[in-house]
Amino acid sequence: MLYPLARHFLFKLNPEQAHDLSIKYLPRLLGTPLDCFFRHSLPKRPVTCMGLNFANPVGLAAGLDKDGECIDAFGAMGFGFIEVGTVTPKPQSGNDKPRLFRVIPAEGIINRMGFNNKGVDHLVARVREAKYQGVIGINIGKNKDTPIEQGKDDYLICMDKVYDHAGYIAVNISSPNTPGLRQLQYGEALDELLAALKVRQQELAAKYKKYVPLAVKIAPDLSVDEINQVAESLIKNGIDGVIATNTTLERDMIYDLPHAGEAGGLSGRPLQHKSTEVIRQLAKALDGALPIIGVGGIDSAMAAREKLAAGATLVQIYSGFIYKGPALVKEIVTHI
Repeated sequence: MLYPLARHFLFKLNPEQAHDLSIKYLPRLLGTPLDCFFRHSLPKRPVTCMGLNFANPVGLAAGLDKDGECIDAFGAMGFGFIEVGTVTPKPQSGNDKPRLFRVIPAEGIINRMGFNNKGVDHLVARVREAKYQGVIGINIGKNKDTPIEQGKDDYLICMDKVYDHAGYIAVNISSPNTPGLRQLQYGEALDELLAALKVRQQELAAKYKKYVPLAVKIAPDLSVDEINQVAESLIKNGIDGVIATNTTLERDMIYDLPHAGEAGGLSGRPLQHKSTEVIRQLAKALDGALPIIGVGGIDSAMAAREKLAAGATLVQIYSGFIYKGPALVKEIVTHI
């Protein structure tokens, strides 16, 4: 009931100001009488995925809490898992502002943030401080100034640092906002990266005496042949899961709406059908070899059910959460 009022205020600010204000003040409300407005006690909907036990299948997608500043507050909302990041080895400011835009008539968001974050060491410190008892995924990427040919090294640096603190590690090779990054989704470049990550995973599992799953996040702008090739590479390299999908570069659904001409990735309702079709094709290609985490335009329990019916085991929300608020978590978990 409170969120429509909060949204009314927040939507008067530019999107990045609203985001930063929310991340700053949400943790301060924990343990006060005001946290009753977002704290939920939800029914158990246990799911096992990638060898991990999730209290429910609804997670927070990467990008909303890049630096792990708000883990406990989001945990209080009932999320079964929280994915923080994308994080890079070195802190970076990201792309020039403005870089975040609401497409309100379509309940969409366009972003070209560019992996702005405070660096992997900062994120690890925040994760270690969190009291949240659910699964924490850590999403890793490469710094903008690292040549794509050396991108593998950035992923390995991040993996080394987050491994002992992550429930699972998500490998982001599909953001459209870091130049050249999506090249890592194809052919030999993908195989080389995945093979190196798998070797390092095995080394770290021996070192820490625990196995932390690896999931790869892919783009929605892949052809059927490309999806099939990605699936083949994931299976061949023993990857534990795949997150489908990231944001899209397409504007077909919003071409005549405000901000449609802005560069960046589009998320929210306009992505809903496209991401579901990628999941459906991916599930066919994988044939149960590894699980899919479905994300893209989930703004209701029915939208979440569509992702599960298409082949996902878990789902994540982001833009739908911005438009609908914490009640969306409760709706999906209750009716999924």
